[in-house]
Amino acid sequence: MRITHTGVFVSDQDEALRFYTETLGFVKKEDVPAGEFKWLTVVSPDDPDGTELLLEPNENPVAQAYQKGLFEQGIPATSFGVTDIHAEYDKLKSLGVAFSMGPTEMGTVTIAVFDDTCGNLIQIMET
Repeated sequence: MRITHTGVFVSDQDEALRFYTETLGFVKKEDVPAGEFKWLTVVSPDDPDGTELLLEPNENPVAQAYQKGLFEQGIPATSFGVTDIHAEYDKLKSLGVAFSMGPTEMGTVTIAVFDDTCGNLIQIMET
C-alpha cells in the first residue's frame, strides 16, 4: 500500500491551481470535469509520477468548517518537504507569499508556515 493522493480543501479551484503552479512551482497533473467542479491535482516537477495533491472544492459545509477551524487555530492543512528552507522562504517571500511563521527550528526539523490564499495554512519542512 502507498499514498497516491492527498488533498487540501480550497475556496476556489482555479485560484488554487494558479497559486500552486505559478507561485509554488507544482505542475498540473489531472484536470477532469466532475459536475460543477473538477478532479484537479498537482505534483512536484521533481516527481511527476509521485503523490498527487488534490485541490478539492470546499463547497460542503463540513469541509468549510474544518478548513476554517484549522486556519483559525493556526494548524497547517498539510506539509511539504524542502531541501533548503531558508532559500525556499526567501523565494516565496519575494513572490508575495504571506508567512505566519518564518523558518523555526523544532528539534531535528526546521519549519515555516504560509497562507496559500485559498483558505489554508501550509507548512514547509526541512529535515
